[in-house]
Amino acid sequence: LSICGKLCYAIGGAPNQVAGSAAAFFLQIYLLDIAHITPFHASLVLFIGKASGAVTDPVAGFFISKSRWTKIGRLMPWMLACTPFTVVSYFFMWYLPPFVSGRVAWYLTFYCLFQALTTLFQVPYSALTMFLSTDQKERDSATAYRMTMEVLGTLIGAALQGQIVASAHVSHHCIVNPLVNTTDSWHDTPSFPDPSDPLSHQAKVYMIAAGVIGGVYLLGIVILFLGVKEKDDPYALNSDKAIPFCKGLGLTMKHGPYVKLTASFLLISTAVQLEQSNFVLFCTHAADLRNHFQYLVVTILVSAAVSIPFWEKFLQRFGKKCAACGI
Repeated sequence: LSICGKLCYAIGGAPNQVAGSAAAFFLQIYLLDIAHITPFHASLVLFIGKASGAVTDPVAGFFISKSRWTKIGRLMPWMLACTPFTVVSYFFMWYLPPFVSGRVAWYLTFYCLFQALTTLFQVPYSALTMFLSTDQKERDSATAYRMTMEVLGTLIGAALQGQIVASAHVSHHCIVNPLVNTTDSWHDTPSFPDPSDPLSHQAKVYMIAAGVIGGVYLLGIVILFLGVKEKDDPYALNSDKAIPFCKGLGLTMKHGPYVKLTASFLLISTAVQLEQSNFVLFCTHAADLRNHFQYLVVTILVSAAVSIPFWEKFLQRFGKKCAACGI
């Protein structure tokens, strides 16, 4: 594999991380402050959306494993086909519809679609590593490129979204004088556009951010398609009789260490996602840092990216399990 090929492979998956990071940090505050959805309904949208992505995982694996080889490969057609729909669902996920009563259903629909489509992209993209080369070292190197680009994608997504939408949450520092009590005083109160208006500044900046990240998706899939060549399964002729998908899934879920690892990852990722989704909300409404939250988010992600080499050395020195428990 050439360095260019590895870079093209890594860049192809970065848009998923860019969009995922933007949604993780900003979707909850958007639903509450801009779309004016109740906290209960906002949490319902986020929960059901994540659940739909989880359900799509094994379903996508089943259908992809059944698909036939084409001129551009077996996995590439899936990624090409779902990307335009992913861009559309992502944009409408940040679009403020003119009606109010059906907004919960609107955001629930498009967030579920977005989660399902990103999963449908991520499953073949992750599996593509095995079809880049027959050399284990080359595959490991491609994985390192991919992981590096995914970390950068997470950083870019939060930074892009934060810088573009920051003005939607900036405080006007309005001071109301309680001593003034005249009958016409309400005429002098400064009026600010209602965020729930589809034409308001707050709604527009979120749509601009969605359009920019949608463009990143299209750029990423073009680079992936032009720069990566999927090779046929080199182990197909040497393997034993294929195990049916459901039977293979059952055998996997009966493997104790794998189940424990998956369960621990579930709990850790849940904690991280809770912190992500509530951090901007906390900075804006509890800590009175609405003018600085975008820089705090970038600082957190930069510190995470910079610390990766240290944790790699830590991992090599103390082992995977000890490092995970120690961290």
